[in-house]
Amino acid sequence: MPPFPAIDRRTFHALAAGAISAGLTGVSRAAPSSVPFRLNYMLPSCIYGYAKLAEILPEAQKISASQIDVWPKVHGDQREQMDELGEEKFAQLLRKNNVQLGCITQYKLGPFGLHDEMRLAQRFGCKLMVTGGSGPKGLQGAELKKAVGDFLEKMKPHLEVAEETGVTIAIENHANNLIESPDSLRWLLELRPSNNLAIALAPYHLPQDEKFLAQLIGELAEGLQMFYAWQHGDGAHDPLPTERQLLQMPGRGPLDFQPLVDALVAINYQGWTEVFMHPVPRGVPILPTVAATTAEIARGRDYLNQLVAQSGKGK
Repeated sequence: MPPFPAIDRRTFHALAAGAISAGLTGVSRAAPSSVPFRLNYMLPSCIYGYAKLAEILPEAQKISASQIDVWPKVHGDQREQMDELGEEKFAQLLRKNNVQLGCITQYKLGPFGLHDEMRLAQRFGCKLMVTGGSGPKGLQGAELKKAVGDFLEKMKPHLEVAEETGVTIAIENHANNLIESPDSLRWLLELRPSNNLAIALAPYHLPQDEKFLAQLIGELAEGLQMFYAWQHGDGAHDPLPTERQLLQMPGRGPLDFQPLVDALVAINYQGWTEVFMHPVPRGVPILPTVAATTAEIARGRDYLNQLVAQSGKGK
């Protein structure tokens, strides 16, 4: 009997995604352990605008998060606050609130400017950094694959530092960026030279189709390290009334997150999840007070946890 033909990683993930989109039944739904599935929440500092770290850190445990994602201006200024406090005082603040530095988001520095940030992250035991890609925009097909390959070649010396410091650099699919489209994410995973390069998935920037997004989660499973529970709603650029801005949040806008959560359960997703949105203008909190902002994040968390329970894995 002839051996089964070998399949490459891209084909394997396409087949796995097909199993997910076909109904998430049978072995595709089975978690590899008997431990009930849970989403691992991280608190993004930028959702509080320019609030002080001393005000934000106590809120992490209120949304079931043990780690914080620190953002710089313009979305927040907590990364700048870290420098103002100094490393020792910031470390004391983390210990006081029983919170760890879990991620530094650095679009401003870009993927080629993270050396010092990774060494800072190492000193705090921080394992993740999120940034955008770099390269030409609007490409498709073979041109896109080549451009992603060129980007990854340029990333090699930076990934050496990532490996040395124990940091994973997660690239978000951001609008007007080389890494924007589903295919760019697929090629990023297919061609990455190191597992210290990963994906931060933002549904906001993708077609608002639940089945498509669930399938994509299945395809990207191996490289997914950050999932933003974030939908497009009415967008994040126009100065809309607060209630319309909040349509970006899970459980408020039209996107049904159940298929997405089912896909996360099916791949036994162990990365981080952030209940997320961007306010207009940038740098303001999503709601007027720290308490109200935390309550809204907790509402989004409760919505997601309910979907986990309904998937049959959150008992």
